[in-house]
Amino acid sequence: MENENQTNRHRNWIIVASRDHVLNGVREGIAQASHGKQTPLRRMKKDDHIIYYSPKMVYGENEKCQRFTAIGKIKDNDIFQVKLNETFSPFRRRVEYFHECKEIPIESLIPVLSFIKNKKSWGYVFRLGLIQIPSNDFLTISSEMCPGKE
Repeated sequence: MENENQTNRHRNWIIVASRDHVLNGVREGIAQASHGKQTPLRRMKKDDHIIYYSPKMVYGENEKCQRFTAIGKIKDNDIFQVKLNETFSPFRRRVEYFHECKEIPIESLIPVLSFIKNKKSWGYVFRLGLIQIPSNDFLTISSEMCPGKE
């Protein structure tokens, strides 16, 4: 994967977050990763692509989602912090979301996604919260989420 990244203008990422948090981010035009930590966001650069995978519908609840829930592109190289309350000041990045795209279930894509090595325990790969994926996997997911879009 390293050689591929050196030849591409941009990289492709999956961020893991509950669907309710993803929808809030889409409304605000921002991305957060790993509960608002700065370090994962530093790995991303302007024009990198992101796809959100949501294992759960609502943060802290048990209802499964298991869908790719949003797709977009990092707008700039700025990382900024916002104070939401006395104990939570997450770091964020600006994102241009592709609003014409739709949510899709992961289930049918598991067999063809190369970044999921263990097809039986496929959810394990998402435990880190931020995953860099190869271009071919990004194209596979994005073509399902955004049919007809290049």
